[in-house]
Amino acid sequence: MKENVIFIMICVLFCASCSVKRPLAPTPAIQLTKIEPPVLKKHTEKMNVAAEFKRIFEASRLTFIYPDQIDSFYKNNEYQPVLISRFMADDQLQTFEGYLMNVDAHGIDPQVFTVNRIKKLLDNYIHENARKKERESYRDAMELELVIADAIIKYSNAMQFGIVDPARVYINYSTPTLRPDSMTVIQVLKVKNLKAYLDSIQPKDKQYVALQKALKAEQENPQENDSTYRILKVNLERLRWKNKPLTDKYVQVNIPEFMLSVIDSGKVSLRMKVCVGEQALDKETPQLGSKIYSVQVNPVWNIPQSIAGNEIIAYAKKNRYYFANNDINVYRNGKLVGDPESIDWKSEETGAYSFKQQPGEQNPLGRIKFLFNNESSVYLHDTPVQAPFKQKGRAVSHGCVRVEQPLNLAYALFGKGEKFDQIKKAMANGYPRAKYIGLPLQVPVWISYYTAWADKKGAVHFYKDIYGLDDVLYKQLSFPFSQLY
Repeated sequence: MKENVIFIMICVLFCASCSVKRPLAPTPAIQLTKIEPPVLKKHTEKMNVAAEFKRIFEASRLTFIYPDQIDSFYKNNEYQPVLISRFMADDQLQTFEGYLMNVDAHGIDPQVFTVNRIKKLLDNYIHENARKKERESYRDAMELELVIADAIIKYSNAMQFGIVDPARVYINYSTPTLRPDSMTVIQVLKVKNLKAYLDSIQPKDKQYVALQKALKAEQENPQENDSTYRILKVNLERLRWKNKPLTDKYVQVNIPEFMLSVIDSGKVSLRMKVCVGEQALDKETPQLGSKIYSVQVNPVWNIPQSIAGNEIIAYAKKNRYYFANNDINVYRNGKLVGDPESIDWKSEETGAYSFKQQPGEQNPLGRIKFLFNNESSVYLHDTPVQAPFKQKGRAVSHGCVRVEQPLNLAYALFGKGEKFDQIKKAMANGYPRAKYIGLPLQVPVWISYYTAWADKKGAVHFYKDIYGLDDVLYKQLSFPFSQLY
């Protein structure tokens, strides 16, 4: 009896929703025909509604990206077709279908959201429901309901967070990036006005809009190079990731562009060339987000073990005075070695040794380095070797970022005042001594990877994919949605 009452209530709700015709809600590009939603027949068969829902749900469970949250939502709503009841009367489901069909404007394949299945189920439910028995009608309603719920979640996540999790795609990625959580998913399913919500989550960043415009031009001219479309597609995805600093002031390094920008209140206050890591996995500059908290003027270089083992000791084998000539102190088990010239590096076990190069003209860090916490032990720094800045391709470092105008960067971070004056004086000192000077207010640093980027006039510029990361991301974007989260 209880199940009969529940089912009759569903029927009454659907009947009420069909009594008034309303104008069709506009969609981005698709014209839809106004169709009255069907009315479920009165219940004549005995059916356990909750059990039937669970059976239909379990049959599709593996295709959902948040099955537990979807299950919880419908449990709290007594396993009823909530979204169909809420959105069918105003044609909002057909409007949603239109948004999905036009998602290629974002560089996303509509089939990521199983749009063909949604279209088939929606058309079948509208046109065929009247001829079916109520048990079949209910099954159709719940199958459509669940597919719609999953697609709304996927679309919402894609627009606000991107399709893929970059931390799962890239090895050298340690940028704090927001991802959707359970609460986000539940809130999406509680939306009352679907079209208003879909409009509100469209990316509106100027960079994003500029790349969308370029993508549209590519789609309208299919004879153009297909690689341009691929580049725009992956960079639109990168722009959907929530990894950009939220402060007014931050430093951005775009690796493929070989450029550093200081952004202040939405405007570029400083631009300069940089050199980044070589095209080798152990030397690539990582994508990361952190905060510059200090500078070291006339820095000491703690030579990484990888460089010491591959390069420094090789030089010492050829020239016993290499360390003295380059102001490098040698330590064995943490203790300073007084006469490194006496060490036979050809036979000595080198694992116990560490090396520190003192400040001066020989030091590859130049006169200043900018410090920020990161797991890759990289930083921004000066360099005594200026020739690479004249090259177009500047992937020449061991992973750190060499900056062309270090004093200007220090001024952009510190501004006028006593601390900047100390930095300027210490960098000019002919007898350099290492000195740390802390920033009064930490400044975020964002080392990013964009192979397409728009200038302030909206013109899109393309850069060489030096680490092959475009191809990696493009392949991931082609996977089924359930494998991307």
